[in-house]
Amino acid sequence: MSEEARLSATPAGVRLAALDNIADGSARNFVIRMRAGRFHGFVVRRGGAVHGYVDRCPHMGLPLAQRLDDYLTPDGDLIACSWHGALFGIGDGACVGGPCAGAGLTPWPVKVEDGMIVTSER
Repeated sequence: MSEEARLSATPAGVRLAALDNIADGSARNFVIRMRAGRFHGFVVRRGGAVHGYVDRCPHMGLPLAQRLDDYLTPDGDLIACSWHGALFGIGDGACVGGPCAGAGLTPWPVKVEDGMIVTSER
C-alpha cells in the first residue's frame, strides 16, 4: 500500500457527523482512532457536497490548521495551510499557490448518505 493510500485508509461507513453540523462554506476537523494510531482529516462542505482530505500539508507534512477547523481562506474559496501559506483547490486539493508547486492534498473519501457525512471507499 502506498504512503498516500495508507494515510487515507479509514474504514468505509464510519459516521462522522450530520451534514448540518458543518456550516455551508466551512470546514471541520475529524480524528478517528485506528488500530495503528489516529487518523486526522478534515471535510469541507459546499452545499450538499463534501470534500475530504488528510490533514497534512504536502509542503512540510504538518497539519494545515493552527486553529481548530480553520482550513479555508477568509473568502472561503480555497483551502489554506496556516503555516507557510500554501493554497489548494477545494474540489481537487491541487496546489494553486505557495510553496507546494506540483503537489496536492491527499484525498480522504467521504460522502453524504441519508444526511450524514460518512467515510467511503475509494
